Amino acid sequence: MKILAMEKDVAGVTGERCEPYLREEAARVWELYQEGVIREIYFRQDRPQAVLILECDDAAGATQILGTLPLVRKGLIDFDAIPLKAYPGFSRLFGR
Repeated sequence: MKILAMEKDVAGVTGERCEPYLREEAARVWELYQEGVIREIYFRQDRPQAVLILECDDAAGATQILGTLPLVRKGLIDFDAIPLKAYPGFSRLFGR
């Protein structure tokens, strides 16, 4: 199942507090990417927040995996894990 993970701010946390862990964070993201769990990763254009597409059994599994990221483990960032499904609207075009 595809999961959209949207980073959300943690009150009182600044970028400076995250800085010492960013290399470790990137290494863990790379591991998950190589495993096929993280399929895509972006940053929002309008603010410094990550947006990930994960392949997991469900949102709970995605949340558990996201919990292995160093910034999440240290309580510096958090994510909303949103399960996605295929767009059903194309069936309207073909009478199905």
